[in-house]
Amino acid sequence: MAFSKIIAESMDLTDTYAFTGTVTGAGGDNKPMFLAYQSSGQSLATVTTTRVVFDTEEFDADNVFTNTSGNYKFTVPSAGKYWIYVSVSKNSFSGNAFEVLLKRTRSSTETVAMNCGAGGTGDSEEVAGNGKIFECLVGDEFHVTAKHEDSGNRSLYGGLNYTFFGAYKILE
Repeated sequence: MAFSKIIAESMDLTDTYAFTGTVTGAGGDNKPMFLAYQSSGQSLATVTTTRVVFDTEEFDADNVFTNTSGNYKFTVPSAGKYWIYVSVSKNSFSGNAFEVLLKRTRSSTETVAMNCGAGGTGDSEEVAGNGKIFECLVGDEFHVTAKHEDSGNRSLYGGLNYTFFGAYKILE
């Protein structure tokens, strides 16, 4: 259907339209965005809160994720709403408490932003994960911690399908 002048009342929104030319003001690219994961398993000491390693980036076109040793954090470059998600897979635990937290640092104050699950009733390959929308300010930083209460050291499963952390900005 060709238009010489578009009149909103005359458009049937159930029709299919093929545009030739440039359409502006529609869509977007949800940037910035990143997805990082743990390349190999990480050891966790008993009853010790440990920052989870996300040392490999699947994508991070805007360089918003820091994957250097000891950091492993997402820094918000522009204010707005972000979908942030986390998955952490435990390997061969005996079933005692397992806690994974997403923490936010804003103006030098660290708070728990999201509880990603606290397994504790099962054994072996349980996953703690969660995701939600956050209203973020420029400079907010997010990182993930894990803690277990089994006796002795335990480890996490590494790999893109097991232990990962990501975010993208939501278009408004």
